[in-house]
This record gives sequence, structure tokens and C-alpha cells, in this order.
Amino acid sequence: MVVVVIMGIMAALIVPNVMDRPDQARAVAARQDIGALMQALKLYRLDNGRYPTAEQGLEALVGKSPAAQAAGTRSYMDRLPNDPWGTPYQYLNPGVHGEIDVFSLGADGRTGGEGSDADIGSWAR
Repeated sequence: MVVVVIMGIMAALIVPNVMDRPDQARAVAARQDIGALMQALKLYRLDNGRYPTAEQGLEALVGKSPAAQAAGTRSYMDRLPNDPWGTPYQYLNPGVHGEIDVFSLGADGRTGGEGSDADIGSWAR
């Protein structure tokens, strides 16, 4: 009986700390992806003198569009990652928080939110 009580107490203390780990891992993965996208965007800017337009979007980094191939634009990434929740990263040029913004809308896929639903962007690293 004592062992069951001790295990119950331990479970009550440990389980809440372990339950939010997947959400934390997704947020870390999103920050890493955004960092990689920002590095690719900086290389694009070095080569082209400007960031891709909002219309070109992040697709300009993979260089597989017909316009990019015709212009001889190089590829800065093999493929564009989706955020950990399976949706494409968002790109704004001009950005709201900086010259450009790259961000994920979080678990809910909508602007704003708290916790795992919060936006994760290039402005908050």
C-alpha cells in the first residue's frame, strides 16, 4: 500500500513536467528551421542585392520555379521545410518586426495565441 502511495505521489510530480515536452520540442524545431531559413535568405540577399519579394516568397530559396531557372538563380536550400505542425512557414517582406519576417503560426495555425499556439518568428530568437 505504501509503495502505491509513493508511486502516485511521484507520478503526480513527474507527469506534468513530462507532458509538455513534445510542445517544447516542436518550438525548438521551429526556431531551428527559422534560423536556417534566415541564413538562406541572407545568402540570397548577398547574391541578389535584395531579399525575395513577398510574391516570390520562400520558394525563391529552392530555385525550382521556371522564372528562377530561366534567370539562372541558384538554390539556397534543397527543399522548404514545413513547421512542426505540418504547415508552411510564413514570409513577409517588408516585415512587421524587422526588414523581413519568417514565422510559424504555431499549433493552432492562426495569428497570436499562447503556449503551443503562440507564433514563433525570426524576431524572437
